[in-house]
Amino acid sequence: MIRFYKHRHIFFAISLCIVLFGIVAAFINGIHLDIQFKGGTILKYAYVSTIDAEQAEKIIQQSVGKITNCQLQSNMALDNQMLIVSLAGNEALTSEEERAVTAALTQAYPDRQLTLSESLTVEPFIGRHFFTNGLIAIALSFLLILVYVGFRFRNIGGLSAGAMAIIALFHDVFIVTAVFIIFKIPLNDAFIAAILTIIGFSINDTIVIYDRIRENEHIFRKQTSAEELVDTSINQSMMRSVNTNIAVFVSITVVYVFAQIYDIGSIRAFALPMMFGTISGCYSTICIAGPLWTMWQNHKKNKGLAAC
Repeated sequence: MIRFYKHRHIFFAISLCIVLFGIVAAFINGIHLDIQFKGGTILKYAYVSTIDAEQAEKIIQQSVGKITNCQLQSNMALDNQMLIVSLAGNEALTSEEERAVTAALTQAYPDRQLTLSESLTVEPFIGRHFFTNGLIAIALSFLLILVYVGFRFRNIGGLSAGAMAIIALFHDVFIVTAVFIIFKIPLNDAFIAAILTIIGFSINDTIVIYDRIRENEHIFRKQTSAEELVDTSINQSMMRSVNTNIAVFVSITVVYVFAQIYDIGSIRAFALPMMFGTISGCYSTICIAGPLWTMWQNHKKNKGLAAC
């Protein structure tokens, strides 16, 4: 039997190292908000042959007087080229400015068959409102999980069990956020979707282990220590959690490979953090939530003995 509580300091140290690495990455790479959260405009032009991105930026700046960022994308699977023009910040391009940009690029590259394939404009206040609502959704999910776990597992500590589960979920949320930062993926709606999905997967595994702890406590009738109870329960449930998360990881990996081949950025931005989040959810459920709950139970027991 694996002694998870005995080796808890190793697991906590691993998590701490990952957290510190994510913080360092945030200082180095910065945290970038996508246009969906920050506001701005994205224009995507399909073209043939070649286009110089820096020259395109100068042409656009001369046409509308605003500094934009141009990137080139090549999709071998679909055999096309894409010029992506983005302006993120406190102002978006108006419809007249979009037409001016298109006209300027078409005039500068008459033989490139340049056509506007996609246009996305988000006003800054709408982006901030969307971002705020996303954070509120995440906060509400934590609150509802705390209430649910506290009520369902009131026989084994209730709110303390819920609090330890929330700490483990914070660990998973940080891992997913760190993936966005490390791989320089702008935070957008995929970020909110990935966070909420990982929270659901992770708390499901934690509830399974709490269920086993509650059942074993009833069987042993307090004839065993909290450490033995938790270690036994985790070992009995571990393979179920591992197998479930392996299946999810493989499925998400297939989705990521598909998105990579066909250059579908929105799916790729969701699938890659999900892959890491799935691993983190399995790890935090087995190695963090259970040992933390045990530490709290021992603290309460020692406090009660000291009071006597």
